[in-house]
Amino acid sequence: MSDGARPAEAHSGPPAPADGTPRHAVVVGGGLAGTTAALALADAGVRVTLLEGRPRLGGLAFSFQRDGLTVDNGQHVYLRCCTAYRWFLDRIEGAALAPLQNRLDVPVVDADKPEGRRLGRLRRDPLPVPLHLGRSLAAYPHLSLAERAAVGRAALALKGLDPTDPALDDQDFGGWLTAHGQSARAVEALWDLVGVATLNAVAGDASLGLAAMVFKTGLLSDPGAADIGWAHVPLGELHDRLARKALDSAGVRTEVRTRVTSLTQNENGGWSVQVPGETLDADAVVLAVPQREAHDLLPLGALDDPGRLLRIGTAPILNVHVVYDRQVLARPFFAALGSPVQWVFDRTAASGLNAGQYLALSQSAAQDEIDTPVAELRERYLPELERLIPGTRAARVLDFFVTRERTATFAPAPGVGRLRPGARTKAPGLYLAGAWTATGWPATMESAVRSGVSAADAALGALGRPRPRHLFAFEEAA
Repeated sequence: MSDGARPAEAHSGPPAPADGTPRHAVVVGGGLAGTTAALALADAGVRVTLLEGRPRLGGLAFSFQRDGLTVDNGQHVYLRCCTAYRWFLDRIEGAALAPLQNRLDVPVVDADKPEGRRLGRLRRDPLPVPLHLGRSLAAYPHLSLAERAAVGRAALALKGLDPTDPALDDQDFGGWLTAHGQSARAVEALWDLVGVATLNAVAGDASLGLAAMVFKTGLLSDPGAADIGWAHVPLGELHDRLARKALDSAGVRTEVRTRVTSLTQNENGGWSVQVPGETLDADAVVLAVPQREAHDLLPLGALDDPGRLLRIGTAPILNVHVVYDRQVLARPFFAALGSPVQWVFDRTAASGLNAGQYLALSQSAAQDEIDTPVAELRERYLPELERLIPGTRAARVLDFFVTRERTATFAPAPGVGRLRPGARTKAPGLYLAGAWTATGWPATMESAVRSGVSAADAALGALGRPRPRHLFAFEEAA
């Protein structure tokens, strides 16, 4: 039986205090997974301490200051089908700051086509699945008529797959697409356009199971499932300031710049959590840190094969930031073909820039560029932006910088599914959370929140605490 399928422990912690003192849970890690777990536990009446080694909350979705601008480390988006993350935004009272499109509409610019014929769009109509994308696909100028017909047939075949089938996890998505008549152009102009951004891998490097989950849920489940949302404020406003405000209101003790050095289970079934200068006693611990850090903190016997955490690969994301002296782009974002540029977002208002325009380029699956010097990236990307955005040709570049997340996500490679553990461990009272755990989703904000809910659910069951009625329910997911 896998760790994710273990039943709830019947006696997974020390006996309840005779004086009625609330049970105490320690959550290690203040990213979206840890913050979610802490809120869910606190809402159920558990006393919670949240420990984060960084000076802020938010994990890998954060903001920083640069020359008077508030800069996100990378562009993060979510979809209407990301029901857990939408619950999280509601819980921290931040939904209005990260609105969704009224209807999916993605401008796609092909740099290899003559100017005036470069723009195509992927958008939906208010029709049932799969008719909601039919008109858009039929008119999509970046594929031939035969390629569009082949895409439709592949989409129907994809709809028939079961993403939870372990056999799919062992196959690569690129091979499946080739076997289903998809040309290299169709992979570039459609499947990778979506897949690279959501999976952080090209089709040939991605598990068919994870890819099927992404496309079935996002494009083939509900007409509005793929409508895009993104923060119109800095990510730190959501994932740090508002999250911390919600934690404070829930009674959570939040400690930043506090790194856990060891976890020890006591003879009475409780836990000792060691941080510099203090030992915290807990009835339950949620370990919501990256997989390698979790491996180093796990006590002996907590997983049958803890080494599998080290076999979960990582994938980088590179973000290129360019500030111009004038407005160069009228739309809020676009995707690019025929160029190393992938997705471009206007971050001017969110950053606090008062004059000019600030564009952020999100470059996923960036293994070949993650260590490239800034000067070389400048030489590569500024001419590409001039090819794609005519308004940049007369503009002056005021600033150019990059942010690099070398371990931005887990690598969604074939076979990764069997490596991802569930929330429960074999150590009673110890739970795992993080986008890398067995949520069924790729490494997204949605996966992180779902993992936090799963860990909190498991801990609450073991502690004998009722589930908060307003907590996200998995059956609501698309």
